[in-house]
Amino acid sequence: MKQVISSENRPIKLWLDDIEGNALSQAKNMANLPFVHRHVALMPDAHSGYGMPIGGVLATKGVIIPNAVGVDIGCGMCAMRTSLDDADTETLKQIMSRIRKTIPVGFNWHKEAQDIKHMPRAEELPPIVERHYEKASKQIGSLGGGNHFIEIQHGSDGKVWVMIHSGSRNLGKQVADFYNKKAKQLNERWHSAVPASYDLAFLPIETDEAHAYINEMNYCVDFAFANRRLMMERVQHAFMDVFKGDVMFDDLINIAHNYAAWENHFKENVLVHRKGATRARLGETGIIPGSQGTRSYIVEGLGNTESFESCSHGAGRVMGRKQAQRELDLKSEIKKLNDKGIIHGIRHQKDLDEASGAYKDIDVVMANQTDLVRVKVELEPLAVVKG
Repeated sequence: MKQVISSENRPIKLWLDDIEGNALSQAKNMANLPFVHRHVALMPDAHSGYGMPIGGVLATKGVIIPNAVGVDIGCGMCAMRTSLDDADTETLKQIMSRIRKTIPVGFNWHKEAQDIKHMPRAEELPPIVERHYEKASKQIGSLGGGNHFIEIQHGSDGKVWVMIHSGSRNLGKQVADFYNKKAKQLNERWHSAVPASYDLAFLPIETDEAHAYINEMNYCVDFAFANRRLMMERVQHAFMDVFKGDVMFDDLINIAHNYAAWENHFKENVLVHRKGATRARLGETGIIPGSQGTRSYIVEGLGNTESFESCSHGAGRVMGRKQAQRELDLKSEIKKLNDKGIIHGIRHQKDLDEASGAYKDIDVVMANQTDLVRVKVELEPLAVVKG
């Protein structure tokens, strides 16, 4: 831990030295909520979000806050180690070509619904999920946009790895928007003491609305995992095609970083909201990606109680998307990747929203959380597909 701010009703514990002003204001709003458990925790990649900083961890007693989970419910990472020791540029290009043919990226999705076996099962679909189920069945197995990616990497263990960052596509957003709006309406009706300006409207856990949101949120977490799993299957097929079946794969590692879950911390059962934060229980395997062109990490959690057993979910932004497109130098960002021999898709100024210059230094981020995780494998990027 780097510092503690004690000026609010509850302490704010930070795993970073410098935090942008808006993110700090959001953290102070959280620390003044009447149902906060113990303190607020900010991971080393923390930066401003909607209502709550990305990289924030908030434990609550008796309520759940849709906006403290966010719109991309279940967004997370998966990674898989292959039996390959290396892959040359031409081979990587062949693999990436096959990936692009089978996995839609950005705003694109499949023209036809995918096999129902890939969709999460439920005895009864929650109402918002049911309303958008048909569209979701065409979006499963697609990457989405923003900072989502598929990356082929070379590990410090001498093996080639595959890593995917993706979420619940439009399904999670529909659920998040519906219940955040519902929470705002109810908070206004109850004359809630939580200012509307915080954008942290809550649902008391005993209400039907809270039960409904948790049910829908959990389905979206399962859908996001199913989405990553299907994409990873298709990446495996791409490898198998190129290597004529002469490649094997280890078990899939999967983690989410946008969700809320019941956990026991400091001897109380509380709802832990992680918005751009990864659970890091003692001995638990996790994934921390870098920015485009920088290292990523397979880590092992140290179970730090002060962070509610959490760690960062990535490097964390230092520039908004539009700011990066305005201020970063296209030639310089391309040169960074080319000098490392990374196959990438940065071609135009608009692509700079996800350039490494828009993100924090992953080395600093990792150095700030040595009390949260232990690095197991360092992963250097070889080729990347961005959403």
